[in-house]
Amino acid sequence: MRHRRAGYKLKRDMGARKALLRGLTTSVILHERVVTTVPKAKAVRPLVEKMITLAKRDTLHTRRQAASFLETPGAVKKLFETFGPRFAQRPGGYTRITRLGWRRGDGAEQAVLELVGSELVKRAEDRRKRREARLKGQQETEAQAKETKEEEKKK
Repeated sequence: MRHRRAGYKLKRDMGARKALLRGLTTSVILHERVVTTVPKAKAVRPLVEKMITLAKRDTLHTRRQAASFLETPGAVKKLFETFGPRFAQRPGGYTRITRLGWRRGDGAEQAVLELVGSELVKRAEDRRKRREARLKGQQETEAQAKETKEEEKKK
């Protein structure tokens, strides 16, 4: 029986498990989503939630705590500058696990671990990129039209 046995072993020794969880947590913070297996996603979820809770307080002590766990300074910076203010009013539940299906090679069940609200940020960014591309295309067509008019006037 597994009474009072918290956490996931993930078929790794302690050092490998800690490195895996730190790496996945850093990746989720940097990229706002990560595709992994379901047990790994369930194991990383509380760690990501803890990091975001630290970011909501934003003191020197919490920054040092986050920096001691996360692997890159860029992840710490993004955590405190982006996610702290974004989730300031949210009492918890910063992540979502969505099951994707079975991996083709070994049949492991895959899932996406993503931050709640990241799809809105991603959609807004995609809209901005499309709008910029559309404006650039319009400017190019206008420039070509001017060139053709100038060429016609020369003839």
